[in-house]
Parts: sequence; C-alpha cells; structure tokens
Amino acid sequence: MNGPGPLPLDVVSIMSQVVYGRVGNSIAVPRLCRAGLHVAAVPTVVLSNTPHYPTMHGGALPLDWFQGYLDDLVARDALHRLRAVVVGFLGNAAQARALGRWLDRIRPDHPDLMLIVDTVIGDHDHGIYVDPSLVDAYRDHLVGQARGLTPNGFELAQLTGLPVDGIDDAIRAARQLLAGNTEWVVVTSAAPATWTPDDMKILVVTRTGATTIVHPRLALTPKGTGDLFTASLAAHLLEGATIEAAARRSADNVLSALRETQRAHCTELLLPPHP
Repeated sequence: MNGPGPLPLDVVSIMSQVVYGRVGNSIAVPRLCRAGLHVAAVPTVVLSNTPHYPTMHGGALPLDWFQGYLDDLVARDALHRLRAVVVGFLGNAAQARALGRWLDRIRPDHPDLMLIVDTVIGDHDHGIYVDPSLVDAYRDHLVGQARGLTPNGFELAQLTGLPVDGIDDAIRAARQLLAGNTEWVVVTSAAPATWTPDDMKILVVTRTGATTIVHPRLALTPKGTGDLFTASLAAHLLEGATIEAAARRSADNVLSALRETQRAHCTELLLPPHP
C-alpha cells in the first residue's frame, strides 16, 4: 500500500503579497481556491500594504529566496498535475529572468501548461510604477512563453510602443504580442478614448478574431481588480470556458466584488459571499 503523497498543485500563482489589503496573491489565491483549485502562492514582494498609503514597509524578495521557492516546488514533487501558472507583479527584472529559466525547466514535463501573464507595469492614472527595466523583462522572458496575456491599455502601449486609444489601434497593438506560444491577449481598461462616463471596455484578441466587452464603470477604484480579473480568468479557463466566455465571466466577477466593496463601504477589495 502506498503512503501519503505530496499536495497535488493545480496552480502556481506568482504575484505580490500584502499584510494588509487585497492585491496580488492576497486576492488571487482566495479566488482560485473558491474554484476548488490547489494553489501554491509564490510572493515576489511582501509589503505591509500598497504604496498609496502614508507608510509602507517591505520590498522585493531576495533573488535566492524567490528562486528557491520555485525550485523547492519541483523538489517536493508537487507539480506532477500542475495545470497553470499565473504571473502578476514582479519585484525586478532579475525575477523575470529567473522565472523564465524555471518555466523552461519544467515545461518538458508539462507541455500543456497554461501560463497566464498579467504584465503589471502601470496605468493611465499613475504612469509606470514598477522598475522600468521590467517592461523589457516581461517582453524578453515571459511574453512569448505565455498562453495568454492580460495587460491593461496603458501596459499594452508600453509593451508594443503603439497607439492604443481606439478599438482598432488596440487590436493592432495586441496582435503584435501574438507570437511564440501566445494565443490570446485580453486587454482590460481598453481603448479609453471610446469610453462613456458609464462604461469601460475589455478587448479579447486572438489571431483570427477580436471581441469587445462593454461593462459598467463604477465610481470606486480599490486596488487589486486586475489581479482578481486574471485569477478569475484562469479559474474559468481551467473549468473549460472559451477565452471570450472566461473574460465575460471574469468581468462579472470583478463587478460583483466592486459592488460588495461599495456595499460594505470598504477601501479594500472584497469578494462577495461564497454562493
């Protein structure tokens, strides 16, 4: 009779972590677990809270720690049923290089691995809020390996150097990223020149098609909505949804969280009660 085996991980989620707040893995992991997935959370930075508060402590994980966390997942034999790796905020370009090497190492044993990369760089309101070298690092080490990407409109412009304010421009820019393993790009906060006061847009772009998803624009902006969207997208894709259906459901998931946050008068993003 065989003895107990290792925890069989479905997803490795590689993002920021905060002590207080709901961004990065602090919102992504609860969402993935709600889908019944076994998740390993690998932190890239550990912070007391997000930088918009008056004080913040912490920083990027030492590279040998970060590399060791990834390597020890292999050493524990925890990846034998791994289905997806989800990547978000990285602490520096060295982490992107180390992560790219680790993915190269594990991919022969996981040829169907779904890698989803949220290329966290910045946004229209604040500009670039990471080490600027990460723009090239995402592009050089992760973009071509990913099954799919979830940049916002500002990040799409940074990655491609192309205009993105209109729908057609954003589609052309997204298609510039459809190389290597990359099959789709889902652009959040897309084509801002086309928004109304009441709605925003998401673009789902593949090599053969493009779909615009219009969703309500709510009057609150807690941090972490992009992390929640990417985690939800991964969960729905692992359930078998198409990329368009997964994007629509993920937009609904984020809206439900925003409405729960608004109802509770909370400054941090809240998941709605589990059904």
